[in-house]
Amino acid sequence: MSRFVYGVNPVLEALRAHPSDVVRVLVEKSRGADRVAAAASEAGVRVESVPPGQLARRARGGVHQGVGAELAEFKYAELEDLLTATGPAFLLVLDGVTDPQNLGALVRSAHALGAGGVVLPKDRAAGVTPAVFKAAAGALEHCPIARVTNLARTIDQMKEAGVWTVALAADGDKDLESLDLSGPIALVLGSEGSGVRPLVRKTCDHVARIWMSGKVGSLNVAAAGAIALYEVARQRKE
Repeated sequence: MSRFVYGVNPVLEALRAHPSDVVRVLVEKSRGADRVAAAASEAGVRVESVPPGQLARRARGGVHQGVGAELAEFKYAELEDLLTATGPAFLLVLDGVTDPQNLGALVRSAHALGAGGVVLPKDRAAGVTPAVFKAAAGALEHCPIARVTNLARTIDQMKEAGVWTVALAADGDKDLESLDLSGPIALVLGSEGSGVRPLVRKTCDHVARIWMSGKVGSLNVAAAGAIALYEVARQRKE
């Protein structure tokens, strides 16, 4: 089954990274359409003009910017591939993130800050959809995503592979910056409402909090994830 992505940046990145996966590009008259059509033609991908309204229907209300593309079915990675990648593991594990915008933003941050992949549960969580592609702004073409049946068991598997796991929670017993995050590491973030589930939290090596000075007690999961990913990247750069 093909997948549909929309928006100038996601379509351009698909054409740059995996042109062979792009079946066709669909354009309406817009500011970015000419640039996308030129990139598609250069990559040897068919370009079709569509009447107003067709992209809006296929994007289900998302901001398509006048361009869309049909791609081959998205291929999830295997967990083993993420654990055996070159260099110390740096993974983001999401326990029940259901909002496509948050998932896309987290994938974008993970790729931008050097994570080698993202791990999602198969149930009760968002999967890769057109809205996620749009929010990720092209990062899904470069950041592998694995889906697993049991997160607690997966975390045990990571630990057996020498990867330290750190759950993020507002009531964590340590500040994230106080931990040594320079080695093989997996950050574990929970759902928008209830956070990391108790069993998953218990399975992790550490439960850490992000230091905050304001009066608001918690952060949106996408914001918390970006801060935590940056802290790992900062320590690895030193």
